[in-house]
Amino acid sequence: MSEKKQAEKSKGKKIIFPVILALVLIVALIFTLREYFYFQSHEVTDDAQIDADISPVIARVSGYVKEIRFTDNQEVKAGDTLAILDDRDYNIKLQQAEAGLASARQSVIVSRYAVQESESGIATARANVEAAKIKVWKASEDYNRYKNLFSDHAITKAQYDGAKAEKESAEAALLVAQTQVPVVNKKVSTNEQQTMAMASNIAGRESDVAFAKLQLSYTAIIAPANGIASKRNIQLGQLVQAGQPMLAIVNDKGIYVTANFKETQMQDLRIGEKVNVRVDAYPDSAVKGTVASFAGATGAKFSLLPPDNATGNFVKVVQRLPVRIELDPNPALMEKLRPGMSVKVVVHTK
Repeated sequence: MSEKKQAEKSKGKKIIFPVILALVLIVALIFTLREYFYFQSHEVTDDAQIDADISPVIARVSGYVKEIRFTDNQEVKAGDTLAILDDRDYNIKLQQAEAGLASARQSVIVSRYAVQESESGIATARANVEAAKIKVWKASEDYNRYKNLFSDHAITKAQYDGAKAEKESAEAALLVAQTQVPVVNKKVSTNEQQTMAMASNIAGRESDVAFAKLQLSYTAIIAPANGIASKRNIQLGQLVQAGQPMLAIVNDKGIYVTANFKETQMQDLRIGEKVNVRVDAYPDSAVKGTVASFAGATGAKFSLLPPDNATGNFVKVVQRLPVRIELDPNPALMEKLRPGMSVKVVVHTK
């Protein structure tokens, strides 16, 4: 009886092993088929991260830091004043520019008065000509009378010579008066040219004032966008130079994903395809997205030292192409996402 039980027990063990093996093979086959059909309609990569628009705040003028009105990782709004540079030098330059503008305008006013004065001189010069003509006429009449009287020996030679001298003097005065008219006209033209030249200087002085005001406005460092102020690189009393980075602002509305897909995965990727994104930091929070665009070149081409396969030995390496994925609105999660976080991306290709 015991031998029969042992035989049945041994037979049962022999049956269990094939059953377990068959179940394992069936499970493996189901898993393989499931993965096969899944990857036929999906492209997956974990070479992806959160990205965002990061606006560098750069000093546009040199100066010493007078005030700092933000702290690291503070929420800021576009237009907020983040820091103030010492503006005394720029105020003085503005005052100098305004003084130069006032001087230029006053010079134009004085020059216009000179034009008006010279224009009034034209009428005077013409009146002098007319007066000289009358004197010449009178002197000529007197001379003719004295000449006839001298011929009749009714007057002396001295009286005749006096009349002749008066006539010649009047004619000379007329000539002088006539020559003064073009001189006065030329003076008016010269004054008008000077006025125009001085008026043209006003535009230059106005641009100097505008530039000085612009430079002065740059001493107030303004936030260019809404976001989080990070990477502060200034201290009170520090001398900053024009072009020096002072901080960076991570735009709070520019969150997206950059996924680096292998070139062998690009065949079925299309703009507009739906995407599932899983953030490593928040694996229980689902994020949806859409394929927005493809980069113009692979990541290797944008590297500091891009490869040049024509220079020597060639080893074929599968390249990756950055793909931009726009995220669907998810306010609860968007506030937690930060550029640089790792994510896993699944694109529904079919």
